Amino acid sequence: MLPACRTDGVGFAIPTFDLVPSDVEGFMEELWEFQSTFHDCFARSEPRAHFFDYMVGQLSRLERKSIEPMALYVEGGTIRGMQRFISDVRWDEEQMVWNYHSPQMLFPF
Repeated sequence: MLPACRTDGVGFAIPTFDLVPSDVEGFMEELWEFQSTFHDCFARSEPRAHFFDYMVGQLSRLERKSIEPMALYVEGGTIRGMQRFISDVRWDEEQMVWNYHSPQMLFPF
């Protein structure tokens, strides 16, 4: 979406961001597949679900991206569950980094 070349001091027009619904068709399925790569970073299934809900909330059109609006936005989301996920759940950060940098993530096709 950004211009191919930028030169210091030279102005450029920012291209329009022309998305249509078909451009993002299947996005939620791809997001689910992406987050499933990190399932082994959480000990239980509940944090895995909250991880997905958290990503959906962050990518939503919500004006406020705090836990309460995001939990109310996602289907079946619970405020307390999302709060616990952010504050209390242990994430295996080292495993997350390893999974993210694995060849499957770099070249998923």
